[in-house]
Amino acid sequence: MTTTTPDLAVRAAGLVKKFGDQRAVDGIDLEVHQGEVFGVLGPNGAGKTTMLRMLATLLHIDEGEATIFGRDVRTEPHAVRRLLGVTGQYASVDENLTATENLWLFARLQGVGRTEARTRGAELLEQFDLTEAAKKPISAFSGGMRRRLDLAASLLTRPPLIFLDEPTTGLDPRTRGQMWDTIRDLVRTGCTVLLTTQYLDEADQLADRIAVIDRGVKVAEGTADELKSSVGQSTLQLQLADPADLAVVADEARRLVREEAVLTPEARRVNVPLTRTDQAVDILVALRDRGITIESVTVQKPSLDEVFLALTGHDTTDGDTTQGAADPDHPDHPDHPDHPDQQTDHQMEAAR
Repeated sequence: MTTTTPDLAVRAAGLVKKFGDQRAVDGIDLEVHQGEVFGVLGPNGAGKTTMLRMLATLLHIDEGEATIFGRDVRTEPHAVRRLLGVTGQYASVDENLTATENLWLFARLQGVGRTEARTRGAELLEQFDLTEAAKKPISAFSGGMRRRLDLAASLLTRPPLIFLDEPTTGLDPRTRGQMWDTIRDLVRTGCTVLLTTQYLDEADQLADRIAVIDRGVKVAEGTADELKSSVGQSTLQLQLADPADLAVVADEARRLVREEAVLTPEARRVNVPLTRTDQAVDILVALRDRGITIESVTVQKPSLDEVFLALTGHDTTDGDTTQGAADPDHPDHPDHPDHPDQQTDHQMEAAR
């Protein structure tokens, strides 16, 4: 029997999706708490989109179970859809309509009355800084404007839970930053956000907790700091004024933290592995007492890049490219939402 926890927006247990002999999603467990940004990190082909579409009732769950705010995804799909806003990897708006017309159409498809549809559309255009472009056809929009409009369409019914599938794919750095701010604003207004990404910095910046998925399997979960701490030590990085002091610093590292420092004489740099971050203070005090002049100091945790590499043996750009159209998260796969056979808009489909 499915059990629910009051503060859970999403609960999934043992999710499996098969495409022929391939298990695109292989026994994934997930718990997303209300009011948080939960990140699902993995390369192309990891199964992120497939998992998200299962939770959004757009793909049948082969094995396992899932609930959205306590509603069973399998047996209560219409109730689940009323609780969701979904934004896919690519803006799914009508190129021949204006921004206003797109929002009005999506609102009407979701059962919103004519007057409320116009009012809500105007509010969202203002919220996403699209008012000046409201009457322009989508064909004249930049990539960032399309993504913002697509996200606005997902919020027409004020859903408490938003699914964002790689929300900044293809955007320039400035527009990515704007989208990050928009996502933070959504959470401040009470939304819960489940986002998938292959960008490590995006997960680090936005997510309260992160699940790392590789080849359909969840390999780790935790906060960014927990994941970083699980795979390696912090490092004290020192830039010395005098390269002659390198040996002294190495001696102090051995004495105080029982670690061998890594010396880079030509750059006057020393890297000292730390078991605990507060050990950096002991080293700095000892060097000051010995009259060592330090030009710069940083304490650096392992990056999420290093975390992913340690957990999977490859980085997030090394998705399985040999599968091609056999990969359910590949656009050429017949079950991918952007395949020609899957022309129905994700928002139109969810509205039914």
